[in-house]
Amino acid sequence: MRWRSLIGFALAVGVATSQAAVLRAQGDTRPGIAVLPFDNGGSFGQNKEDLQALGVGFQQMLTTELSQNPALRVVDRSQIKSLLAEQDLGATGRADANTAAKIGKIVGARYVVLGGFVDLNGDMRIDARIVSVETSEIVKTVSNHDKRENLYASVTKLAIDVTKGVNLPPLPRQAMEQRENRKVPTEAVTYYSRALLYADRGNKEKAAELFKQAISVFPEYSEAKQGLQQLSAS
Repeated sequence: MRWRSLIGFALAVGVATSQAAVLRAQGDTRPGIAVLPFDNGGSFGQNKEDLQALGVGFQQMLTTELSQNPALRVVDRSQIKSLLAEQDLGATGRADANTAAKIGKIVGARYVVLGGFVDLNGDMRIDARIVSVETSEIVKTVSNHDKRENLYASVTKLAIDVTKGVNLPPLPRQAMEQRENRKVPTEAVTYYSRALLYADRGNKEKAAELFKQAISVFPEYSEAKQGLQQLSAS
């Protein structure tokens, strides 16, 4: 039923466009940025579900890190998820630069980030391609290569490199130091990513269990606590 998909996408476009118009009317002129799910580029030596979950885990983590910057307007992952679902892209990372630009226009973003990762037996490389919504071109590519045990730190650095790569305002130094000094264990990140994956699938019970496991590993994991609260409220 392709026509139903097109109607659904049109409705999603209308809602998102209205939201963007409201932001403009409210005088929110901050540069907008949206992050799409990351793609597994061919990883080895890790549990298949863990790797699949990192696609949405990296997306949400990078969104969260960019959101710490008050000079940016960062699009919520749930909004991106809805638009990708309407185009039957889901969380597979099949979106290209043109699709990214179209989504960016709908949500009123200036830039959209496409990402990919490769884990070779504990050596993790994360790549991000920054697409200009205005031109549909990839204007910058940034990468981070580190051990898997430094997963959270890799994403934090990637967020800094993304804003620097397209000359967006940097995160204030004090906030940057707080994020860089935050030691989130990779085990907690893995549980958190899997919780997001199950929440996206509609399995609230399993998602809640995994959010709690992430918190048990890292009691200060505010993102996991927020995810658990959102599940309870939904």
